[in-house]
Amino acid sequence: MTADSQSAPVTLPSVQEKGAWQPRVIGLDLSLTSTGVAGANWAYAYRPGRRRSHERLHWLLAAVALGVKGNADLVVVEGAAYAQGGQAGHHELAGLWWLVTQYLWSNGIPYAVVTPHGRTIYATGRANPAQEWPKKDRSRVAKGMVRAVAVERYGVDCEGPGRYDQADATILAAMGLDWLGYPTVPVPDSHRRALEAVRWPDLIPPAAN
Repeated sequence: MTADSQSAPVTLPSVQEKGAWQPRVIGLDLSLTSTGVAGANWAYAYRPGRRRSHERLHWLLAAVALGVKGNADLVVVEGAAYAQGGQAGHHELAGLWWLVTQYLWSNGIPYAVVTPHGRTIYATGRANPAQEWPKKDRSRVAKGMVRAVAVERYGVDCEGPGRYDQADATILAAMGLDWLGYPTVPVPDSHRRALEAVRWPDLIPPAAN
């Protein structure tokens, strides 16, 4: 649930397996061809193959649900890239986004939405880190920069066809952990400023109970 969709704070569980409590945060970079999902030290990409339309949406929703239900105290989802609204598949991608967030809401799983610029700022310190490159190369170079951060700063292997989606999800998960007070690595304030623009849900850690 986002900050404006729940009537009361959500109390996080006080026991999680063995040892001291650690929040379980999952990042989701939703895509019709390769949805990235990541935690504190792992990342994966759900790739629906040749499935299309309703079959593809059904498969991706089932995959995401299996990954988050019972495994997440907080989910951080990437929001829509409105500048790309005219691209083919945008209508279906919007449907996937609403299906997933509706699932999270219906199951009482708190979630926050981060803009693509917010995710890039947290990773690189800049909303457009490849601005100096030729326009035709900026998207590719920026994706590579974010992937490099996921690999080098967070130690998460982002390989294969879904490597950029895995990297984006890794950064989203890191943002959620940082906001909860459990950053996996130190992040400069020039990057952490991205946290201030996110509408986080109202959560109560066990220490506050």
